[in-house]
Amino acid sequence: MTIGFCRLELYLPAAASLKDRRQVARSMTARIRNKFNVAVAELGDDRQWRYLTIGICSLSNDSRHANEILSRVVSYVEESRDDIELLDYATEMIPGV
Repeated sequence: MTIGFCRLELYLPAAASLKDRRQVARSMTARIRNKFNVAVAELGDDRQWRYLTIGICSLSNDSRHANEILSRVVSYVEESRDDIELLDYATEMIPGV
């Protein structure tokens, strides 16, 4: 078993309040969860409403499969919305679980 983890750092230039940030976060996490069948959580600081950190976790028997799923999630986030900028992401595989 392999656990694949990805951390996405997003910039929300159109967010004018914490309410806008929460709306984007809920929408994005629900879409990712439903489309890719992965665990998704909002991470990070709530006080900066223009920045959003999302954590995605995938469990698979094959590390290549887990990596492929996380790569597709990153591509989806980049292409899905024009009002979100992907600043950075990091992927980690934890083998032998």
